[in-house]
Amino acid sequence: MTMKNSFSITDTVRIGSDLSRPVLFAGPCVIERREHALKMARAIQSIAQDLNLPYVFKSSYDKANRTSITSFRGPGLKGGVEILGEVKEVVDVGILTDFHTPQEAEPVAKVADVLQIPAFLSRQTDMIVAAAKTGKAVNIKKGQFLSPWDVKEAVAKARAAGSEKIMVTERGTSFGYNNLVVDFRSFPVIREEAEVPVVFDVTHSLQLPGGAGSCSGGMVQYAKHLVRAGAAVGVDGLFMEVHDNPAEALSDGPNSIALDELPALLKAVAHIARVAAEAES
Repeated sequence: MTMKNSFSITDTVRIGSDLSRPVLFAGPCVIERREHALKMARAIQSIAQDLNLPYVFKSSYDKANRTSITSFRGPGLKGGVEILGEVKEVVDVGILTDFHTPQEAEPVAKVADVLQIPAFLSRQTDMIVAAAKTGKAVNIKKGQFLSPWDVKEAVAKARAAGSEKIMVTERGTSFGYNNLVVDFRSFPVIREEAEVPVVFDVTHSLQLPGGAGSCSGGMVQYAKHLVRAGAAVGVDGLFMEVHDNPAEALSDGPNSIALDELPALLKAVAHIARVAAEAES
């Protein structure tokens, strides 16, 4: 299936043109250390290449929406952008990262190939416009409070600001307290109504926001079930928190996929995606 607004993220990664090869956006939730970011980017890139999946490294320089004031937030804008720039140059990989104020868009765009609007800010006009005006790809995380058909209004803001390189990421919908559920109808709804590529944020969909008191919990044991379902429905990209030691991760460890479990998980996903794409054609 080729979408009329498929677009290139980097010279080697294109999204929206081939459901059989979803783009993998993966990395640790937050930049912990320079060496760790480089290690994770290299390791995940190698796994993706073995499975012929296009890959973009994702990680945050600042987690501005952590549950607790004492939670680790990351190296900050200046230090984080420097590390992301080094990952991009040394590993030769595309970069996705989120930002939190309109003023951050321009410095982030100097290294990022995709600027991400956080889910809690997915209706903030100034954020969307600032990202769109950089000329880089824009990833709008669907707010946990939005229906799939509401997202087209956020997409319209990015288009009005001059961008056609827009994708939307589904990350679950609030379902009572401290729980998220994924409505798999949302993928075709968003693709058809907003006319953009859709990405499935598997691991954040398994988050239990605030479910562990001063931090969020998670149910990563169900990642393999959700990611297989997403591949069967048909998604243009997969977004995953991946860590070499989730128990020691400084952010979102409870819903991070262990690095050593990633190859088997993606092998199944790649197979299902190919079959689903053939059935669609």
